[in-house]
Amino acid sequence: MSAGYSVLWTEVAEKDLREIIAFIAGDNVPNALHVLENIRDKASTLYAFPERGRVVPELQSSGIFIYRELIISPWRLLYRIADRNVYVTAVLDSRRNVEEILLQRLIQS
Repeated sequence: MSAGYSVLWTEVAEKDLREIIAFIAGDNVPNALHVLENIRDKASTLYAFPERGRVVPELQSSGIFIYRELIISPWRLLYRIADRNVYVTAVLDSRRNVEEILLQRLIQS
C-alpha cells in the first residue's frame, strides 16, 4: 500500500482561509471554528484520493486541466497534484465570480 500524498497549503490558500474564518467569526465564533475544522478535515482527505475532485470548470474551458476542486458548500477548495503532493491553492466562496477572482490574482502576481 502506498504512503499516500502530502497535503500542503500555499500561502494564498492559508490567507483565503484566515479571511473566511475572520469574516464568519465576526458574527459567530463557534460557527467559524466549525467551518475551519470542516474545511481542514475535507482537505486532509485528499492524501488518499486526490483525483476525486473535479477539474475546475472555469479553467477547463480555457484549456487548463491541472487544477481540481472539492466543493465544501458554499466553499470551493482548489488544488493541484504534483508528484506525491497535493497543493491547496485557494479557498473561494462559490457565490462569488470565481473567474474574476482568479483573473485578479493572476494580474496581481
